[in-house]
Amino acid sequence: MTPFQNPLSRRHILFGAVALAACGPAATSPAGPDRFAASPWRKFTAADWRKRLPAASFEVLRHEDTEAPGTSPLLSEHRNGTFACLACGLPLFKSAWKFESGTGWPSFYRAIPGAVVSKTDLKLGIPRNEYHCAKCLGHQGHVFDDGPAPTGLRYCNNGVALKFVAA
Repeated sequence: MTPFQNPLSRRHILFGAVALAACGPAATSPAGPDRFAASPWRKFTAADWRKRLPAASFEVLRHEDTEAPGTSPLLSEHRNGTFACLACGLPLFKSAWKFESGTGWPSFYRAIPGAVVSKTDLKLGIPRNEYHCAKCLGHQGHVFDDGPAPTGLRYCNNGVALKFVAA
């Protein structure tokens, strides 16, 4: 039997393993174990979330949608404070870490340690690093490696998934 007749040849298995490894783990947190595993926020039903969230925020936070670029009032938010998850209130970013990326979404070069968890998103056919609020698992956005110093990261966040809390 040739490798083309056997769909599970060593070459195919090796290629699949390499592809999975490149995608990374399904969910990771720099804080180690899941400190929010028992969070009551994770037990809410879709109906519960619909009652608590504006429609656009519900679609982003619970269905991993993306808001239109340039539409968030948080783009022009420059006061001292914290950007928190709109769904559960967990602080995610400090205002000092916000920068103007020119993408049309609020962008940050660092997240508060342990505040976000990430997973690989393959919706566009290429692996992207998607991140969620660690407490309620609400979708926030994607992180890219084209941000400014000191981290080189760009947390590209949906504005409808955040609320600003002034200091």
